[in-house]
Amino acid sequence: MSASLTPEEARSRLARVRAEIETAAKRAGRQSGEITLLAVSKTFPLGDVATYLAAGQKYFGESYLQEAQDKVEKLPQAEWHFIGHLQTNKARFAPGLFSCLHALDSLELAEKLHKRLEEKGLTLQVYVQVNVSGELSKSGLAPERLRDFLDNLAKYPTLIPQGLMTMPPYDPDPEKSRPYFRQLYELREKLAPTLRGLSMGMSGDFPVAISEGATVVRIGTALFGDRPLS
Repeated sequence: MSASLTPEEARSRLARVRAEIETAAKRAGRQSGEITLLAVSKTFPLGDVATYLAAGQKYFGESYLQEAQDKVEKLPQAEWHFIGHLQTNKARFAPGLFSCLHALDSLELAEKLHKRLEEKGLTLQVYVQVNVSGELSKSGLAPERLRDFLDNLAKYPTLIPQGLMTMPPYDPDPEKSRPYFRQLYELREKLAPTLRGLSMGMSGDFPVAISEGATVVRIGTALFGDRPLS
């Protein structure tokens, strides 16, 4: 089980990110306990995940099913979330591997997941992905489709909605992400006020996301370093 991080490095990085979360929460008049730190471990070795698990990090996010399956099988004590785009033809593999899906964006996918979950007697927490930026390169529902989607999602009782998720356009200035985070918050308040979750914010902009109501921040680079090129 190879690792590129020492236990000391992992503890130091984890403490730094948690401190930033606490600072951002206090500035927003919130409690840091309201915010879940999801360590984005995709493409990083199993050993690094094990090192963070030993350091006290519980939640990990993956985007590639085959890679994730090996990690989940070897580290079942972690809680695994799927954060990438899940193709409908691979939906049958997700139930049983993950406790939460952060990128539900079609009723076709919802139906396939529901059928598989029903067969296994399982449930799956889900965040509905909304493409608030309108970028063609990003998955997610258009905001105007969200109300109907949420109404139809009630047909699939094995899927347990937690809230909404979005990814703003990349910009080195984290403040440029604020309007997109605010729009997701406002959509939630208007269309789904009973769903308190907002999965938004990554290494470069998570303090801004927290100030706009994020309840889950997806942190990769700040914990694991730059992603491998291959």
